[in-house]
Amino acid sequence: MEFVVSLFLLCCVCVIVVKCDSGPLIDVVVDRYDIPSVCPREVGTEDFVRYHFNGTFFEGGKKFDSSHDRGKAFISQVGLGRLITGMDRGILGMCVNEGRKITIPPHLAYGSIGTGGVIPPDAVLVFDILLLDIWSSDDKVQISTISKPASCKRTVEASDYVRYHYNGSLLSGTYFDTSFSNNKTYDTYVGQGDLIQGMEEGLLGMCVGERRIVVIPPFLGYGEKGYGTQIPPQATLVFEVLLVDLFNTKDDVQVVITRLAKNCTRKTVKGDYIRYHYNGTFLDGSAFDSSYKRNSTYNTYIGMGYVILGMDRALQGLCIGEKRRVTVPPQLAYGEQGVDDLIPSSAVLVFDIDVIDFHNPKDPIEIKVTHKPTECNMTSEGDDVIQYRYNCSLMDGTLLYSSDHYDSAPITTLGANKVIQGLDDGLKGMCVGEKREVIVPPHLGHGENGASGVPKSAVLFFELELLSLSKGVPDGYMFVWLGDSPDPLFPAMDLNGDHEVPLEEFSAFIMIQVSEQKGRLRPGMNASVIIKDMFDNQDRDKDGKIVLDELKLKAEEDSDKARHEEL
Repeated sequence: MEFVVSLFLLCCVCVIVVKCDSGPLIDVVVDRYDIPSVCPREVGTEDFVRYHFNGTFFEGGKKFDSSHDRGKAFISQVGLGRLITGMDRGILGMCVNEGRKITIPPHLAYGSIGTGGVIPPDAVLVFDILLLDIWSSDDKVQISTISKPASCKRTVEASDYVRYHYNGSLLSGTYFDTSFSNNKTYDTYVGQGDLIQGMEEGLLGMCVGERRIVVIPPFLGYGEKGYGTQIPPQATLVFEVLLVDLFNTKDDVQVVITRLAKNCTRKTVKGDYIRYHYNGTFLDGSAFDSSYKRNSTYNTYIGMGYVILGMDRALQGLCIGEKRRVTVPPQLAYGEQGVDDLIPSSAVLVFDIDVIDFHNPKDPIEIKVTHKPTECNMTSEGDDVIQYRYNCSLMDGTLLYSSDHYDSAPITTLGANKVIQGLDDGLKGMCVGEKREVIVPPHLGHGENGASGVPKSAVLFFELELLSLSKGVPDGYMFVWLGDSPDPLFPAMDLNGDHEVPLEEFSAFIMIQVSEQKGRLRPGMNASVIIKDMFDNQDRDKDGKIVLDELKLKAEEDSDKARHEEL
Protein backbone atom coordinates (compact mmCIF):
# COMPACT_ATOMS: atom_id res chain seq x y z
CA MET A 1 0.00 0.00 0.00
CA GLU A 2 1.25 3.50 -0.80
CA PHE A 3 0.77 6.19 1.83
CA VAL A 4 0.44 9.56 0.14
CA VAL A 5 1.18 12.74 2.02
CA SER A 6 1.47 15.02 -1.04
CA LEU A 7 1.94 14.30 -4.70
CA PHE A 8 4.83 15.37 -6.85
CA LEU A 9 5.15 13.72 -10.24
CA LEU A 10 8.60 13.27 -11.74
CA CYS A 11 8.55 14.28 -15.34
CA CYS A 12 11.96 13.19 -16.54
CA VAL A 13 15.19 11.42 -15.66
CA CYS A 14 17.77 14.02 -14.73
CA VAL A 15 21.52 13.95 -14.91
CA ILE A 16 22.99 16.32 -12.38
CA VAL A 17 26.38 16.61 -14.10
CA VAL A 18 27.68 14.73 -17.09
CA LYS A 19 31.28 14.08 -18.01
CA CYS A 20 32.98 15.69 -21.04
CA ASP A 21 33.43 13.82 -24.26
CA SER A 22 36.93 12.79 -23.17
CA GLY A 23 39.13 13.02 -20.13
CA PRO A 24 38.47 12.39 -16.47
CA LEU A 25 35.14 13.03 -14.71
CA ILE A 26 34.83 16.57 -13.49
CA ASP A 27 31.66 16.09 -11.42
CA VAL A 28 29.15 13.55 -10.17
CA VAL A 29 27.18 11.52 -12.71
CA VAL A 30 23.72 10.37 -11.65
CA ASP A 31 21.72 7.62 -13.33
CA ARG A 32 18.15 7.58 -12.04
CA TYR A 33 17.29 4.11 -13.23
CA ASP A 34 14.27 3.45 -10.99
CA ILE A 35 11.96 6.38 -10.28
CA PRO A 36 8.73 5.86 -8.27
CA SER A 37 5.53 7.08 -9.89
CA VAL A 38 4.65 9.10 -6.78
CA CYS A 39 7.18 11.24 -4.95
CA PRO A 40 5.78 13.08 -1.95
CA ARG A 41 9.13 14.60 -1.09
CA GLU A 42 12.66 14.99 -2.50
CA VAL A 43 15.91 15.06 -0.54
CA GLY A 44 17.05 18.57 0.22
CA THR A 45 20.04 20.11 1.98
CA GLU A 46 20.12 19.34 5.72
CA ASP A 47 17.62 16.50 5.36
CA PHE A 48 18.39 13.24 7.07
CA VAL A 49 18.36 10.13 4.92
CA ARG A 50 18.38 6.38 5.42
CA TYR A 51 19.44 4.28 2.47
CA HIS A 52 20.93 1.01 1.36
CA PHE A 53 23.91 0.98 -0.98
CA ASN A 54 26.44 -1.13 -2.81
CA GLY A 55 29.81 0.58 -3.38
CA THR A 56 32.01 -0.57 -6.28
CA PHE A 57 35.04 0.75 -8.15
CA PHE A 58 34.42 2.22 -11.56
CA GLU A 59 37.41 0.32 -12.87
CA GLY A 60 36.78 -3.41 -12.71
CA GLY A 61 33.50 -3.17 -10.76
CA LYS A 62 34.90 -4.68 -7.56
CA LYS A 63 32.73 -4.14 -4.48
CA PHE A 64 34.40 -2.31 -1.60
CA ASP A 65 31.42 -1.82 0.75
CA SER A 66 27.72 -2.66 1.09
CA SER A 67 25.07 -1.82 3.66
CA HIS A 68 23.17 -4.90 2.46
CA ASP A 69 26.06 -7.09 3.57
CA ARG A 70 25.99 -5.50 7.02
CA GLY A 71 22.22 -5.87 7.19
CA LYS A 72 21.81 -2.28 8.29
CA ALA A 73 20.87 0.78 6.26
CA PHE A 74 23.15 3.81 6.28
CA ILE A 75 21.95 6.98 8.03
CA SER A 76 23.31 10.46 7.58
CA GLN A 77 22.52 14.14 7.03
CA VAL A 78 22.84 15.64 3.59
CA GLY A 79 24.73 18.81 2.58
CA LEU A 80 26.64 19.48 5.79
CA GLY A 81 29.87 17.61 4.95
CA ARG A 82 28.98 14.45 6.79
CA LEU A 83 29.17 12.55 3.51
CA ILE A 84 31.80 12.75 0.80
CA THR A 85 31.03 15.70 -1.42
CA GLY A 86 30.00 13.57 -4.37
CA MET A 87 27.49 11.68 -2.29
CA ASP A 88 26.12 14.93 -0.81
CA ARG A 89 25.46 16.12 -4.35
CA GLY A 90 24.30 12.79 -5.77
CA ILE A 91 21.58 12.18 -3.21
CA LEU A 92 19.93 15.60 -3.59
CA GLY A 93 16.50 15.38 -5.20
CA MET A 94 16.03 11.67 -4.51
CA CYS A 95 12.63 10.15 -3.70
CA VAL A 96 11.92 7.34 -1.29
CA ASN A 97 12.12 4.02 -3.16
CA GLU A 98 14.16 5.60 -5.92
CA GLY A 99 17.13 3.67 -7.23
CA ARG A 100 20.18 5.67 -8.36
CA LYS A 101 23.63 4.86 -9.60
CA ILE A 102 25.97 7.67 -8.56
CA THR A 103 29.44 7.85 -10.13
CA ILE A 104 31.83 10.06 -8.16
CA PRO A 105 35.24 11.29 -9.38
CA PRO A 106 38.19 11.11 -6.96
CA HIS A 107 38.32 14.80 -6.13
CA LEU A 108 34.72 14.58 -4.86
CA ALA A 109 35.42 11.32 -3.03
CA TYR A 110 38.66 10.33 -1.30
CA GLY A 111 41.05 12.13 -3.70
CA SER A 112 44.66 11.24 -4.33
CA ILE A 113 45.13 9.75 -0.88
CA GLY A 114 42.31 7.20 -0.65
CA THR A 115 41.26 5.94 2.76
CA GLY A 116 41.91 3.16 5.22
CA GLY A 117 43.54 0.84 2.74
CA VAL A 118 40.10 0.19 1.26
CA ILE A 119 39.83 3.02 -1.26
CA PRO A 120 43.04 3.50 -3.30
CA PRO A 121 44.22 6.93 -4.44
CA ASP A 122 42.43 8.53 -7.38
CA ALA A 123 39.63 5.95 -7.36
CA VAL A 124 36.39 6.64 -9.19
CA LEU A 125 33.58 5.28 -7.02
CA VAL A 126 30.15 4.00 -8.02
CA PHE A 127 27.33 3.84 -5.49
CA ASP A 128 24.10 1.97 -6.24
CA ILE A 129 21.59 3.50 -3.81
CA LEU A 130 18.03 2.69 -2.75
CA LEU A 131 16.56 5.52 -0.66
CA LEU A 132 14.44 4.25 2.23
CA ASP A 133 13.63 7.34 4.29
CA ILE A 134 13.82 11.15 4.43
CA TRP A 135 13.18 13.46 7.34
CA SER A 136 14.15 16.80 8.73
CA SER A 137 14.61 18.06 12.25
CA ASP A 138 11.85 20.55 11.49
CA ASP A 139 9.35 17.86 10.51
CA LYS A 140 6.05 17.56 12.31
CA VAL A 141 3.45 14.83 12.39
CA GLN A 142 1.60 14.85 9.06
CA ILE A 143 -2.08 13.94 9.07
CA SER A 144 -4.22 13.18 6.03
CA THR A 145 -7.90 12.26 6.38
CA ILE A 146 -8.98 9.43 4.11
CA SER A 147 -12.62 9.35 5.20
CA LYS A 148 -14.74 10.86 7.93
CA PRO A 149 -18.31 10.14 9.10
CA ALA A 150 -20.96 12.68 8.14
CA SER A 151 -21.85 13.19 11.79
CA CYS A 152 -19.18 13.64 14.44
CA LYS A 153 -20.36 14.84 17.83
CA ARG A 154 -17.13 14.14 19.65
CA THR A 155 -13.43 13.91 18.86
CA VAL A 156 -10.42 12.49 20.66
CA GLU A 157 -8.97 14.64 23.41
CA ALA A 158 -6.10 14.14 25.82
CA SER A 159 -7.07 11.75 28.67
CA ASP A 160 -9.58 9.89 26.45
CA TYR A 161 -9.38 6.14 26.05
CA VAL A 162 -9.44 4.93 22.45
CA ARG A 163 -9.68 1.67 20.54
CA TYR A 164 -8.35 1.73 17.00
CA HIS A 165 -7.22 -0.48 14.17
CA TYR A 166 -4.05 0.30 12.27
CA ASN A 167 -1.71 -0.73 9.49
CA GLY A 168 1.86 0.30 10.22
CA SER A 169 4.53 0.67 7.54
CA LEU A 170 7.84 2.36 6.96
CA LEU A 171 8.06 5.29 4.57
CA SER A 172 9.25 2.87 1.90
CA GLY A 173 5.95 0.99 2.18
CA THR A 174 7.33 -2.01 4.08
CA TYR A 175 4.73 -3.25 6.56
CA PHE A 176 5.90 -3.82 10.10
CA ASP A 177 2.62 -4.45 11.96
CA THR A 178 -1.18 -4.51 11.67
CA SER A 179 -4.00 -4.91 14.17
CA PHE A 180 -6.29 -6.38 11.53
CA SER A 181 -4.35 -9.65 11.38
CA ASN A 182 -5.67 -10.81 14.75
CA ASN A 183 -8.89 -8.76 14.54
CA LYS A 184 -8.09 -7.00 17.79
CA THR A 185 -7.92 -3.25 18.25
CA TYR A 186 -5.11 -1.39 19.93
CA ASP A 187 -6.53 0.06 23.15
CA THR A 188 -4.92 2.86 25.11
CA TYR A 189 -5.21 6.23 26.81
CA VAL A 190 -4.28 9.31 24.82
CA GLY A 191 -2.05 12.05 26.20
CA GLN A 192 -0.66 10.07 29.11
CA GLY A 193 2.60 8.88 27.57
CA ASP A 194 1.41 5.39 26.72
CA LEU A 195 2.04 5.95 22.99
CA ILE A 196 4.92 7.34 20.95
CA GLN A 197 4.62 11.09 20.79
CA GLY A 198 3.73 11.18 17.11
CA MET A 199 0.77 8.84 17.58
CA GLU A 200 -0.41 10.84 20.60
CA GLU A 201 -0.60 13.85 18.27
CA GLY A 202 -1.99 11.90 15.33
CA LEU A 203 -5.02 10.59 17.21
CA LEU A 204 -6.15 13.95 18.59
CA GLY A 205 -9.27 15.31 16.94
CA MET A 206 -10.35 12.00 15.39
CA CYS A 207 -13.98 10.92 15.14
CA VAL A 208 -15.18 7.36 15.60
CA GLY A 209 -15.27 5.84 12.13
CA GLU A 210 -12.66 8.25 10.77
CA ARG A 211 -9.68 6.94 8.75
CA ARG A 212 -6.40 8.82 8.77
CA ILE A 213 -2.87 8.53 7.46
CA VAL A 214 -0.45 9.60 10.18
CA VAL A 215 3.20 10.10 9.15
CA ILE A 216 5.56 10.29 12.13
CA PRO A 217 9.19 11.45 11.85
CA PRO A 218 11.76 9.26 13.66
CA PHE A 219 12.33 11.63 16.58
CA LEU A 220 8.57 11.50 17.36
CA GLY A 221 8.55 7.73 16.86
CA TYR A 222 11.14 5.21 18.04
CA GLY A 223 14.19 7.39 17.30
CA GLU A 224 17.73 6.11 17.24
CA LYS A 225 16.89 2.81 18.93
CA GLY A 226 14.09 1.68 16.66
CA TYR A 227 11.87 -1.09 17.95
CA GLY A 228 12.74 -4.77 17.81
CA THR A 229 13.55 -6.20 14.42
CA GLN A 230 10.56 -4.61 12.72
CA ILE A 231 11.33 -0.91 13.05
CA PRO A 232 14.90 0.15 12.24
CA PRO A 233 16.63 3.09 13.91
CA GLN A 234 15.64 6.55 12.69
CA ALA A 235 12.64 5.27 10.75
CA THR A 236 9.75 7.43 9.62
CA LEU A 237 6.51 5.61 10.45
CA VAL A 238 3.32 5.64 8.44
CA PHE A 239 0.10 4.53 10.15
CA GLU A 240 -3.26 4.07 8.54
CA VAL A 241 -5.62 4.46 11.51
CA LEU A 242 -9.31 3.61 11.87
CA LEU A 243 -10.84 4.88 15.12
CA VAL A 244 -13.30 2.30 16.47
CA ASP A 245 -14.14 3.56 19.94
CA LEU A 246 -13.72 6.57 22.17
CA PHE A 247 -14.66 7.38 25.76
CA ASN A 248 -13.48 9.11 28.89
CA THR A 249 -13.49 7.61 32.37
CA LYS A 250 -15.61 10.57 33.48
CA ASP A 251 -18.35 9.73 30.94
CA ASP A 252 -21.84 8.86 32.13
CA VAL A 253 -24.66 7.13 30.30
CA GLN A 254 -25.99 9.18 27.40
CA VAL A 255 -29.67 8.91 26.51
CA VAL A 256 -31.35 10.28 23.40
CA ILE A 257 -35.11 9.84 22.94
CA THR A 258 -35.70 8.78 19.34
CA ARG A 259 -39.49 8.36 19.62
CA LEU A 260 -41.84 9.88 22.15
CA ALA A 261 -44.61 7.75 23.59
CA LYS A 262 -48.27 8.70 23.17
CA ASN A 263 -50.45 9.23 26.22
CA CYS A 264 -47.76 8.41 28.76
CA THR A 265 -49.46 8.25 32.16
CA ARG A 266 -46.69 6.43 33.98
CA LYS A 267 -42.90 6.03 33.71
CA THR A 268 -40.65 3.21 34.83
CA VAL A 269 -39.14 3.33 38.30
CA LYS A 270 -36.80 1.12 40.27
CA GLY A 271 -38.42 -2.23 41.03
CA ASP A 272 -40.54 -2.34 37.86
CA TYR A 273 -40.31 -5.26 35.45
CA ILE A 274 -39.78 -4.25 31.83
CA ARG A 275 -39.96 -5.95 28.43
CA TYR A 276 -38.10 -4.28 25.58
CA HIS A 277 -36.56 -4.96 22.21
CA TYR A 278 -33.07 -3.74 21.39
CA ASN A 279 -30.31 -3.61 18.82
CA GLY A 280 -26.83 -3.54 20.36
CA THR A 281 -23.93 -2.00 18.43
CA PHE A 282 -20.48 -0.63 19.08
CA LEU A 283 -19.66 3.04 18.47
CA ASP A 284 -18.54 2.29 14.91
CA GLY A 285 -21.98 0.86 14.14
CA SER A 286 -21.01 -2.82 14.02
CA ALA A 287 -23.64 -5.04 15.66
CA PHE A 288 -23.02 -7.44 18.52
CA ASP A 289 -26.54 -8.51 19.55
CA SER A 290 -30.23 -8.03 18.81
CA SER A 291 -33.42 -9.20 20.52
CA TYR A 292 -35.24 -8.82 17.20
CA LYS A 293 -33.16 -11.62 15.68
CA ARG A 294 -34.26 -13.91 18.50
CA ASN A 295 -37.87 -12.70 18.13
CA SER A 296 -38.02 -12.36 21.90
CA THR A 297 -37.97 -9.30 24.09
CA TYR A 298 -35.39 -8.80 26.82
CA ASN A 299 -37.21 -9.01 30.16
CA THR A 300 -35.75 -7.79 33.45
CA TYR A 301 -36.28 -5.93 36.69
CA ILE A 302 -35.11 -2.31 36.75
CA GLY A 303 -32.59 -0.87 39.18
CA MET A 304 -31.89 -4.16 40.91
CA GLY A 305 -28.59 -5.17 39.31
CA TYR A 306 -29.91 -7.66 36.79
CA VAL A 307 -28.41 -5.72 33.86
CA ILE A 308 -25.24 -3.64 33.43
CA LEU A 309 -25.19 -0.52 35.57
CA GLY A 310 -25.51 1.89 32.66
CA MET A 311 -28.59 0.15 31.32
CA ASP A 312 -30.10 -0.08 34.80
CA ARG A 313 -29.94 3.71 34.95
CA ALA A 314 -31.15 4.28 31.39
CA LEU A 315 -34.24 2.08 31.83
CA GLN A 316 -35.69 4.36 34.49
CA GLY A 317 -38.11 7.12 33.49
CA LEU A 318 -39.36 5.35 30.35
CA CYS A 319 -42.86 5.22 28.88
CA ILE A 320 -44.49 2.30 27.10
CA GLY A 321 -43.91 2.79 23.38
CA GLU A 322 -40.89 5.04 23.87
CA LYS A 323 -37.68 4.51 21.89
CA ARG A 324 -34.26 5.53 23.16
CA ARG A 325 -30.64 5.36 22.05
CA VAL A 326 -28.51 4.56 25.08
CA THR A 327 -24.72 4.95 24.95
CA VAL A 328 -22.95 3.17 27.80
CA PRO A 329 -19.23 3.72 28.55
CA PRO A 330 -17.30 0.56 29.45
CA GLN A 331 -16.93 1.47 33.13
CA LEU A 332 -20.75 1.21 33.32
CA ALA A 333 -20.89 -1.84 31.03
CA TYR A 334 -18.47 -4.78 30.82
CA GLY A 335 -15.28 -2.84 31.60
CA GLU A 336 -11.80 -4.05 30.78
CA GLN A 337 -12.89 -7.70 30.86
CA GLY A 338 -15.46 -7.57 28.08
CA VAL A 339 -17.50 -10.71 27.41
CA ASP A 340 -15.75 -13.66 25.79
CA ASP A 341 -15.81 -13.17 22.02
CA LEU A 342 -18.89 -10.96 22.09
CA ILE A 343 -17.84 -7.70 23.80
CA PRO A 344 -14.22 -6.52 23.46
CA SER A 345 -12.32 -5.10 26.38
CA SER A 346 -13.20 -1.47 27.22
CA ALA A 347 -15.94 -1.24 24.58
CA VAL A 348 -18.54 1.53 24.49
CA LEU A 349 -21.97 0.00 23.86
CA VAL A 350 -24.90 1.57 22.03
CA PHE A 351 -28.41 0.20 22.57
CA ASP A 352 -31.42 1.24 20.49
CA ILE A 353 -34.32 0.16 22.70
CA ASP A 354 -38.08 -0.01 22.14
CA VAL A 355 -40.19 -0.34 25.29
CA ILE A 356 -42.96 -2.91 24.79
CA ASP A 357 -44.41 -2.83 28.31
CA PHE A 358 -43.59 -2.70 32.00
CA HIS A 359 -45.32 -3.36 35.28
CA ASN A 360 -44.74 -3.65 38.98
CA PRO A 361 -45.34 -6.96 40.78
CA LYS A 362 -47.67 -5.07 43.10
CA ASP A 363 -49.77 -3.58 40.29
CA PRO A 364 -53.57 -4.17 40.33
CA ILE A 365 -55.55 -4.21 37.12
CA GLU A 366 -56.37 -0.83 35.57
CA ILE A 367 -59.95 -0.23 34.45
CA LYS A 368 -61.17 2.56 32.22
CA VAL A 369 -64.89 2.73 31.40
CA THR A 370 -65.27 3.89 27.80
CA HIS A 371 -69.06 3.54 27.58
CA LYS A 372 -71.79 3.04 30.15
CA PRO A 373 -75.53 2.73 29.40
CA THR A 374 -77.86 5.32 30.91
CA GLU A 375 -79.80 2.62 32.75
CA CYS A 376 -77.90 0.14 34.86
CA ASN A 377 -80.07 -1.79 37.32
CA MET A 378 -77.85 -4.84 37.67
CA THR A 379 -74.05 -5.34 37.59
CA SER A 380 -71.94 -8.46 37.24
CA GLU A 381 -70.47 -10.18 40.25
CA GLY A 382 -69.07 -13.51 41.37
CA ASP A 383 -71.04 -16.62 40.31
CA ASP A 384 -72.85 -14.70 37.56
CA VAL A 385 -72.94 -16.19 34.08
CA ILE A 386 -72.03 -13.59 31.48
CA GLN A 387 -71.48 -13.32 27.76
CA TYR A 388 -68.95 -10.76 26.65
CA ARG A 389 -67.02 -9.49 23.66
CA TYR A 390 -63.26 -8.87 23.87
CA ASN A 391 -60.08 -7.92 22.02
CA CYS A 392 -56.80 -8.91 23.71
CA SER A 393 -53.62 -7.10 22.65
CA LEU A 394 -50.09 -6.44 23.83
CA MET A 395 -49.34 -2.92 24.97
CA ASP A 396 -47.69 -2.11 21.64
CA GLY A 397 -51.01 -2.79 19.89
CA THR A 398 -50.24 -6.31 18.66
CA LEU A 399 -53.56 -8.17 18.61
CA LEU A 400 -53.39 -11.59 20.25
CA TYR A 401 -57.01 -12.78 20.40
CA SER A 402 -60.50 -11.51 19.65
CA SER A 403 -63.97 -12.88 20.24
CA ASP A 404 -64.76 -11.60 16.74
CA HIS A 405 -62.69 -14.50 15.41
CA TYR A 406 -65.33 -16.98 16.65
CA ASP A 407 -68.93 -17.72 15.69
CA SER A 408 -70.27 -16.56 19.05
CA ALA A 409 -68.99 -14.55 21.99
CA PRO A 410 -67.71 -16.53 24.98
CA ILE A 411 -69.82 -17.33 28.03
CA THR A 412 -68.23 -17.72 31.46
CA THR A 413 -69.06 -17.88 35.14
CA LEU A 414 -67.36 -15.14 37.11
CA GLY A 415 -65.26 -16.29 40.05
CA ALA A 416 -65.12 -19.88 38.82
CA ASN A 417 -61.49 -19.74 37.59
CA LYS A 418 -62.65 -20.02 34.01
CA VAL A 419 -60.50 -17.07 32.83
CA ILE A 420 -57.32 -15.39 34.07
CA GLN A 421 -57.79 -13.52 37.33
CA GLY A 422 -57.19 -10.07 35.84
CA LEU A 423 -59.90 -10.58 33.22
CA ASP A 424 -62.26 -12.06 35.79
CA ASP A 425 -61.78 -8.99 37.99
CA GLY A 426 -62.10 -6.66 35.02
CA LEU A 427 -65.50 -8.13 34.07
CA LYS A 428 -67.01 -7.57 37.52
CA GLY A 429 -69.21 -4.58 38.27
CA MET A 430 -70.28 -4.18 34.64
CA CYS A 431 -73.71 -3.37 33.27
CA VAL A 432 -75.02 -5.03 30.15
CA GLY A 433 -73.91 -2.83 27.27
CA GLU A 434 -70.99 -1.35 29.21
CA LYS A 435 -67.56 -1.12 27.53
CA ARG A 436 -64.20 -1.08 29.28
CA GLU A 437 -60.48 -0.99 28.66
CA VAL A 438 -58.64 -3.20 31.16
CA ILE A 439 -54.85 -3.47 31.60
CA VAL A 440 -53.81 -6.75 33.22
CA PRO A 441 -50.28 -7.14 34.65
CA PRO A 442 -48.69 -10.57 34.07
CA HIS A 443 -49.03 -11.76 37.67
CA LEU A 444 -52.80 -11.43 37.16
CA GLY A 445 -52.55 -12.74 33.60
CA HIS A 446 -50.42 -15.53 32.17
CA GLY A 447 -47.39 -14.91 34.40
CA GLU A 448 -43.71 -15.48 33.71
CA ASN A 449 -44.35 -18.49 31.49
CA GLY A 450 -46.86 -16.85 29.17
CA ALA A 451 -49.29 -18.98 27.20
CA SER A 452 -49.91 -20.10 23.65
CA GLY A 453 -49.49 -16.92 21.63
CA VAL A 454 -48.84 -14.82 24.74
CA PRO A 455 -45.20 -13.85 25.47
CA LYS A 456 -43.66 -14.43 28.87
CA SER A 457 -44.40 -11.73 31.48
CA ALA A 458 -46.60 -9.81 29.04
CA VAL A 459 -48.92 -7.02 30.16
CA LEU A 460 -52.27 -7.52 28.41
CA PHE A 461 -54.69 -4.89 27.14
CA PHE A 462 -58.37 -5.91 26.94
CA GLU A 463 -61.23 -4.11 25.23
CA LEU A 464 -64.40 -5.52 26.82
CA GLU A 465 -68.14 -5.26 26.23
CA LEU A 466 -70.73 -7.03 28.41
CA LEU A 467 -73.41 -8.55 26.16
CA SER A 468 -75.61 -10.43 28.64
CA LEU A 469 -75.80 -11.20 32.33
CA SER A 470 -77.52 -13.97 34.30
CA LYS A 471 -77.25 -13.72 38.05
CA GLY A 472 -75.60 -16.80 39.47
CA VAL A 473 -75.46 -18.92 42.57
CA PRO A 474 -72.48 -19.83 44.76
CA ASP A 475 -70.26 -22.67 43.70
CA GLY A 476 -71.70 -26.04 44.76
CA TYR A 477 -75.32 -24.79 44.76
CA MET A 478 -78.04 -25.38 42.16
CA PHE A 479 -80.59 -23.03 43.75
CA VAL A 480 -80.47 -20.20 46.26
CA TRP A 481 -83.15 -18.23 48.08
CA LEU A 482 -83.03 -14.50 47.42
CA GLY A 483 -84.64 -13.83 50.76
CA ASP A 484 -85.88 -15.96 53.64
CA SER A 485 -87.24 -19.33 52.61
CA PRO A 486 -90.89 -20.24 53.54
CA ASP A 487 -91.20 -21.33 57.15
CA PRO A 488 -92.36 -24.02 57.51
CA LEU A 489 -91.07 -25.16 54.11
CA PHE A 490 -92.87 -28.46 53.57
CA PRO A 491 -96.46 -27.07 53.57
CA ALA A 492 -95.37 -24.48 51.02
CA MET A 493 -93.95 -27.23 48.79
CA ASP A 494 -97.07 -29.42 49.23
CA LEU A 495 -99.17 -27.45 46.77
CA ASN A 496 -102.18 -29.83 46.87
CA GLY A 497 -101.97 -30.54 50.65
CA ASP A 498 -101.76 -34.34 50.33
CA HIS A 499 -98.63 -34.55 52.57
CA GLU A 500 -96.36 -35.76 49.78
CA VAL A 501 -94.52 -33.90 47.02
CA PRO A 502 -93.75 -35.73 43.78
CA LEU A 503 -91.29 -34.40 41.18
CA GLU A 504 -93.97 -32.52 39.19
CA GLU A 505 -95.21 -30.69 42.28
CA PHE A 506 -91.65 -29.98 43.44
CA SER A 507 -90.75 -28.59 40.01
CA ALA A 508 -93.82 -26.35 39.99
CA PHE A 509 -92.96 -25.02 43.45
CA ILE A 510 -89.37 -24.15 42.44
CA MET A 511 -90.42 -22.44 39.21
CA ILE A 512 -92.96 -20.33 41.17
CA GLN A 513 -90.12 -19.12 43.42
CA VAL A 514 -87.98 -18.25 40.40
CA SER A 515 -90.83 -16.43 38.61
CA GLU A 516 -91.64 -14.42 41.74
CA GLN A 517 -87.85 -13.67 42.13
CA LYS A 518 -87.79 -15.34 45.52
CA GLY A 519 -85.17 -17.85 44.43
CA ARG A 520 -82.60 -18.40 41.69
CA LEU A 521 -81.49 -21.47 39.76
CA ARG A 522 -77.88 -21.82 38.57
CA PRO A 523 -77.75 -20.06 35.22
CA GLY A 524 -76.33 -21.66 32.13
CA MET A 525 -77.82 -25.10 32.94
CA ASN A 526 -81.07 -26.84 31.99
CA ALA A 527 -83.67 -26.01 34.69
CA SER A 528 -85.30 -29.44 34.49
CA VAL A 529 -81.97 -31.16 35.09
CA ILE A 530 -81.18 -28.93 38.05
CA ILE A 531 -84.62 -29.43 39.62
CA LYS A 532 -84.43 -33.20 39.12
CA ASP A 533 -81.04 -33.25 40.93
CA MET A 534 -82.50 -31.16 43.77
CA PHE A 535 -85.49 -33.50 44.03
CA ASP A 536 -83.33 -36.64 44.07
CA ASN A 537 -81.22 -35.09 46.82
CA GLN A 538 -84.32 -34.69 49.03
CA ASP A 539 -86.01 -38.01 48.14
CA ARG A 540 -84.05 -40.08 50.64
CA ASP A 541 -85.87 -43.39 50.13
CA LYS A 542 -85.99 -42.95 46.34
CA ASP A 543 -89.72 -43.69 46.17
CA GLY A 544 -90.49 -40.79 43.82
CA LYS A 545 -91.92 -38.43 46.42
CA ILE A 546 -90.75 -36.25 49.30
CA VAL A 547 -92.45 -36.40 52.66
CA LEU A 548 -92.02 -34.23 55.75
CA ASP A 549 -89.70 -36.66 57.58
CA GLU A 550 -87.32 -36.79 54.61
CA LEU A 551 -87.14 -33.01 54.49
CA LYS A 552 -86.48 -32.82 58.26
CA LEU A 553 -83.78 -35.51 58.09
CA LYS A 554 -82.04 -33.76 55.24
CA ALA A 555 -82.18 -30.42 57.05
CA GLU A 556 -80.67 -31.98 60.20
CA GLU A 557 -77.85 -33.61 58.20
CA ASP A 558 -77.07 -30.33 56.47
CA SER A 559 -77.01 -28.54 59.85
CA ASP A 560 -74.68 -31.16 61.37
CA LYS A 561 -72.39 -30.97 58.37
CA ALA A 562 -72.21 -27.18 58.64
CA ARG A 563 -71.34 -27.36 62.38
CA HIS A 564 -68.63 -29.94 61.66
CA GLU A 565 -67.06 -27.74 59.00
CA GLU A 566 -67.08 -24.78 61.39
CA LEU A 567 -65.26 -26.87 64.02
